[in-house]
Amino acid sequence: MYDVIVVGARCAGSPLAMLLARHGHRVLAVDRATFPSDTVSTHFIHQAGLARLRDWGLLDRLRATGVPPVQHMTFSYDGIHAEGFAGAIDGVAEVLCPRRTVLDALLVDAARAAGAEVIEGFTVTGTIVTDGRVAGIRGYDADGTETAFAGRFVVGADGVESTVARLVGAEVYRDVPASGFVYYSYFDGLDWGFHNRTAHGRQFASCPTHDGRTMVAVMRRRDAYGAFRADVEESFRSVVAGVVPEFGADLRAATRAERFRGLRYADSYYRRSHGPGWALVGDAGYHKDPLTAWGITDAFRHAELLAEALHRGLAGESPIDGAVAGYAARRDRETAGTFAFTVTVAALALPPFLHAVLSAATRSPAYRAKFFAMVGGGYPGEEFFAPDHLAALYEEVGTPPALRLLPPAPAPAAQP
Repeated sequence: MYDVIVVGARCAGSPLAMLLARHGHRVLAVDRATFPSDTVSTHFIHQAGLARLRDWGLLDRLRATGVPPVQHMTFSYDGIHAEGFAGAIDGVAEVLCPRRTVLDALLVDAARAAGAEVIEGFTVTGTIVTDGRVAGIRGYDADGTETAFAGRFVVGADGVESTVARLVGAEVYRDVPASGFVYYSYFDGLDWGFHNRTAHGRQFASCPTHDGRTMVAVMRRRDAYGAFRADVEESFRSVVAGVVPEFGADLRAATRAERFRGLRYADSYYRRSHGPGWALVGDAGYHKDPLTAWGITDAFRHAELLAEALHRGLAGESPIDGAVAGYAARRDRETAGTFAFTVTVAALALPPFLHAVLSAATRSPAYRAKFFAMVGGGYPGEEFFAPDHLAALYEEVGTPPALRLLPPAPAPAAQP
């Protein structure tokens, strides 16, 4: 009998298994994949996420893999331009963009080293339910052998198409239809650093990664998907050239080192993430458009929150279902601002309010610093967009009164 069974062993599942095992709990983590292996990803880890790795004793291990640090960022959005970097956030003064083949294997190894049992190549087909509670899983391994495992608690950390979510009937209670799609690859011969650039309903991003290569991603709205796929190479290059023409020339002179990877985005959503004997973490429970690249960082943060809740329950400090319900409620509160901002900018056209605020922010050195701190997870979005702060910003930079737009009233939050 395991204390916790974790389904999915990538950026949410392995940290959860590791942290619970470090608390002395008996943990099993299973994944359909074997490691190292790749998965479609933004790659990017914000400072707040790297702080979690540091606290877990894993950041220096990741640095030692050769992933280059990023300490300068360039953003542009329809004529608004900002360059800079946040100061240290939680003691971390860099961001990283590691390959998932490297990062996920490191996390799986850390879970094993902590004492968790990890079974790779295992496909979950069902849950065991006893007296109305989830009490284990069923599935088969790589050679087709069927096995059942009993556990006091089961966690789905198995992504957007979560098997655990489907099996327990976890409903979506906030859903924002996806805006676009992404294609990305890796290039030799580029020295761009980090960019996130948007213009004319098109976006590209770049970040240095392992092996001296630069990961370049382009994003467009969904209605362009068919035409884009007709000639991916040319479509990809034309997006970059259309946003920053000189970068288009650089890209044509560079060498693409790997195949293109493409993905039509899933909707952004919150899914009910707790129930009798089960929980969801990572993209299984909460997913948003990748444009702001918060997926990996949020997976780390929420794995830590859930580990704390499960430990309290397993240790008898509080009823386990109540502790896990508290984790889900806290996750929803703390991500509301990021979710709203992400689904708004993912449309690749700024609404008037955001255009007014960001245009003013780039003209104020102090507020520009707050922008980069917010991007890195070190300054609350609620404060960045607070009406009294915006009024002072508009006054500082001389925004005309007619353009001093304040945030719209928030819509009532949906509840699970």
